[in-house]
Amino acid sequence: MKQVVQNYKSGELAVLDVPVPGCKPGGVLVRSAYSLISTGTELMKVSEAGMSMLGKARSRPDQVAKVMQSVATNGVPATYRKVMGKLDSYTPLGYSLCGVVEQVGAGIDDVKVGDLVACAGNEHALHAELNWVPKNLYAPVPDGLAPRHAAFGTVGSIAMQGVRQGEPQLGEVALVIGLGLIGQLVVQLLTAAGVRVVGADPDPTRCELAERLGAAACGDPASPAVEAAVAELTDGHGVDQVFLAAGGGSNQPVELAARLARDRGRVVDIGKCRLDLPWNAYYEKELDVRFSRSYGPGRYDPSYELEGRDYPIGYVRWTERRNLACFLDLLARGRVDVEPLVSHIADFDDAVETYRSLKDGDLKAVAVLFRYPEQAAEQGESAAPEVSVPEVRRTGTTVAPARSAKTPVRLAFVGAGNYATSMLLPHLSQREGVELSTVVTTTALSAANAQRKFGFAQATTDLDAVLGDKSIDAVFVVTRHSSHAELTRQALLAGKTVFVEKPLALTEDELAGVLAAVEESGNDRLQVGFNRRFAPLLQEAKNRFGTRTGPASLRYLVNAGKLQHGSWYLQQGAEGSRFAGEGGHFIDTASWLLDADPVSVYATAAPGNEDLQVVLRYPDGSTATISYVTTGAPGFPKETLDLVADGKVLRLDDFVRASVYGGKKWVSSRLPKARDKGQNAELAAFIKAVRTGGPMPVPLESLVATTAATLAVQTGLAGDAPVTLTRTP
Repeated sequence: MKQVVQNYKSGELAVLDVPVPGCKPGGVLVRSAYSLISTGTELMKVSEAGMSMLGKARSRPDQVAKVMQSVATNGVPATYRKVMGKLDSYTPLGYSLCGVVEQVGAGIDDVKVGDLVACAGNEHALHAELNWVPKNLYAPVPDGLAPRHAAFGTVGSIAMQGVRQGEPQLGEVALVIGLGLIGQLVVQLLTAAGVRVVGADPDPTRCELAERLGAAACGDPASPAVEAAVAELTDGHGVDQVFLAAGGGSNQPVELAARLARDRGRVVDIGKCRLDLPWNAYYEKELDVRFSRSYGPGRYDPSYELEGRDYPIGYVRWTERRNLACFLDLLARGRVDVEPLVSHIADFDDAVETYRSLKDGDLKAVAVLFRYPEQAAEQGESAAPEVSVPEVRRTGTTVAPARSAKTPVRLAFVGAGNYATSMLLPHLSQREGVELSTVVTTTALSAANAQRKFGFAQATTDLDAVLGDKSIDAVFVVTRHSSHAELTRQALLAGKTVFVEKPLALTEDELAGVLAAVEESGNDRLQVGFNRRFAPLLQEAKNRFGTRTGPASLRYLVNAGKLQHGSWYLQQGAEGSRFAGEGGHFIDTASWLLDADPVSVYATAAPGNEDLQVVLRYPDGSTATISYVTTGAPGFPKETLDLVADGKVLRLDDFVRASVYGGKKWVSSRLPKARDKGQNAELAAFIKAVRTGGPMPVPLESLVATTAATLAVQTGLAGDAPVTLTRTP
């Protein structure tokens, strides 16, 4: 098998062929799927190995002391031979991975061959194709958790143990100094525990990432912004805890901790930074300085780690293994999100070059993973993963009676947030032949506000009353993303025509649930708010472009911009990724322009997973590339689109101007009014379908295909491979 090793004397890094470890009793043999590079601990070790002998001695005074003791005991020649022999040997790297159990040793009954486990330990979770891991240093991976995310288990446990040492309580405020890998995880764990967090790091990119992941404010520790944020959040008292997750030789972190901690606050050292404590500052506040020892209780105890002797839970609640299992559970439930931390995934064979790029600064990363291709393929992360596009089944005939022109179409709204009140209700409240019957919200006041502003006959918080009201013809679902599928399913089963804002579903199971409701009820009267295909300017441009005979190439640039701090779009664990919520718009527009549904999706992400490139392939060979970026200039148009085929080019400039170049050139005049992205025309088509009982504006099969393609983007990002969209009966 292959393993990454380093010679500490010469600094040489290599991928060596070494024997496969035996499967001893009390543990399991694990074939690696992903292993995580600790960009802090491991790079420090790699950097030290490249130093001169004097540099090594200066960096490890503890080891120098041991050498001097050996000289006193054994003499210079013997000590020299011992030290040189140890230095001039290969040592392993790595301590956090996820893999599949290949063999089970005697005495192990909690996992079996084929199970996915996360593993810990700098002697047992190495960058190697196979590792023997004792019982207390692995934990089963919950169902549905991606192997590459489970590979964060050990560093997650380190962060978790640090947080536990700080003893945070609900409503407190904490300062995290150092927003590298551990610091970013500490921010998320504290946020999940109900603690407001201020972050400090000189790297503005890491500060922005921490704010996206839940920090209330972040900034350079040398700037007044951090101190101002602490003063605002604590009424000037100072933070309850300071977590030192920084490295390096500066004493600035401990000095900043003393300045910004409250009286009798706690300072927890998680990283390896300089700790020359300013005595007066720490004494005057009587600060409680604590150290966090790696993954938790059990670390460095051979009886626990090697012999499998657990500590009774009544005496030691959180051990190494329990921390590991807890962190995996948080990942699986979406309370912690490690995907934005993945800066780079390298093939295991490229390990040496990856370390060199990190050491030289060519690769700037928060977290880097090694991927083991053979195991990835066995785990279903092959070169061609699939996402199913379920077949739409209908039982019986959908009954949609026509209404007379004099009978108003009665509508109910579930949700009355910003989009509903700014983009939908203004078009409906004055529309002839439409009656706004009932608005349903979770809070009474928002329902009352919508009733007052738009003239709803009733306002309520009782959804069942609306679904049971036979006089209501159609229900608009305009709530947060996580509730769309379930509310749509309930409304379809109640026999209502449904207009649901995008996305229709956040998972394949949710999509299947909606289609099961269609099949059970025979009600397929469903529209998703993909409004861009209804935009008058884009419709005219498509007509001017004309029919297409050959494959097309479409480029769609979406300059999405950054979200404001506190936006619920940032709650990816509960509400899905930003692209999952918005990307269906652009996929639907591309598919409408190309008159087909995609057959495969390839997605790749920039570091932080915010800027995406999505490539869609269509049955006739056409392709659509969607560049979804958040790092562009705010003044640049949000949406620009180019369609090229048959010697013609269609261009759309942010729904303000369109042009077609071909046999004849056509350029629209600049619109005198605001951009029209099609909401009014979309609603008109929907109301017409409800009134007449005619076909819905967009076939349900197309809505399903767009939703499946949007879901495939996340699958593709997780597997770093094209995703085939397979039609399933």
